Amino acid sequence: MMCDDARLLLHAYLDDELDAANSAAVAQHMQDCTACTARYGTYATLHKALAQPALYRRAPEALRQRWTQARPAVAVKASPRRRRAPLALAMAAGFAGALLLTSPAWFHAWRQPALGDDQVVAEVISGHLRSLQEQHLMDVVSTDQHTVKPWFEGKLDFSPRVKDLASEGFPLVGGRLDAIDGHAVAALIFKRRLHVINLYQWPTEAAANTQVQTQRHGFTVIRWRADGMQYVAISDVNENDLKQFVLAFQNEASTPSTH
Repeated sequence: MMCDDARLLLHAYLDDELDAANSAAVAQHMQDCTACTARYGTYATLHKALAQPALYRRAPEALRQRWTQARPAVAVKASPRRRRAPLALAMAAGFAGALLLTSPAWFHAWRQPALGDDQVVAEVISGHLRSLQEQHLMDVVSTDQHTVKPWFEGKLDFSPRVKDLASEGFPLVGGRLDAIDGHAVAALIFKRRLHVINLYQWPTEAAANTQVQTQRHGFTVIRWRADGMQYVAISDVNENDLKQFVLAFQNEASTPSTH
């Protein structure tokens, strides 16, 4: 295990969220790497400090009463589509706020897209940037597709296609839930050397199409539809590498799974 891989897994290792193989690999790596051991010690100290009871502050009684006041019943039930819109807007605002506070340069690069920009591409770039923030990349950490795929069960209303492309130079490292264009989506995370590749997927009723490629703010975005699914891959790897990744995933996705 290399340092870059270990750093991605240190938080999950600290929280005891890794499978046995990855946990053993991180522990073995830290025995031989003083830099990663020191980084882990810093994380552990911060984790312990943030858990101190002295940091807890009880909300003022007046505010607590406002929380518990009975609210009048809503006469008209919003449609499912309208229920999702406020959630999507709130998530988008939260993502933008986090980026403004932590990465001002990134925020100013995409906050005012030109007229005609594809909304899906804008949201994919936002999600990709957010995933690169500390502790936002993965909900499930594993290089095993048979660990990542079952993790999504019960969390989505579809079963995502999960393939490990390590043999093609794009190892699977985990997955997470995300939201794109008002849809709950599966995000698979792959690595290409030091670069992160996010692959989003969700069901679609639209017909299959040819690949659409976009270059924006230093990222390459490739979109395609196949077999009732919408796919979007994004990364800052060079264009040819991302094309190679998409082709490898498409070839693997067309191969029947043994799981």
